[in-house]
Amino acid sequence: MTKRTESTDVVADAADTERPSRRRWLREHSELGVSALLLVLGVLVLTDAITMDVDLTQRGPVGPRTVPIVVGAGLLVIAALLAVDVLRGGRGEAEAGEDVDLSEPADWRTVLLLAGVFLGAAVLIEPLGFPVAGALLFWGAAFALGSRRFDRDPLIAAVLSVVAYAVFNNLLGVPLPGGPLMGVL
Repeated sequence: MTKRTESTDVVADAADTERPSRRRWLREHSELGVSALLLVLGVLVLTDAITMDVDLTQRGPVGPRTVPIVVGAGLLVIAALLAVDVLRGGRGEAEAGEDVDLSEPADWRTVLLLAGVFLGAAVLIEPLGFPVAGALLFWGAAFALGSRRFDRDPLIAAVLSVVAYAVFNNLLGVPLPGGPLMGVL
């Protein structure tokens, strides 16, 4: 019976030493996650490009499939090169000017505020139009990121939104929903 307990202890000790080493290996090779993401994205882009409905009466060598195929193939090549580099011991290094303290917890309040502002703008863009929804988006993002200048921020947000609407709608020819201000701008 003592022998059985000793062998069980040996197996348990081996499992305990294997878990931290596996976790350490995953932590040291976390860039493989980025490589996997690029691989999935490349396959998705190539699949969409290949299955794209295209008018075959086009003229010239470059068609609507060319750019997506080049981008998808590039994503696959980059995913493979990144995976090889990481498995050979390469690591991405933080920028010298980066001041992120990784020991601090994430600021979920800011993340949730920004997500709420973005979703609110997405919901309001159709009934209120881009100028109003964009102004709320810019102002809400400034507030979520810490600006508390209630005298200045709404004015800047409104100007940015109206200018962006005018540039896209009038200069670039990209129609945006105008909402109640459609006739004014």
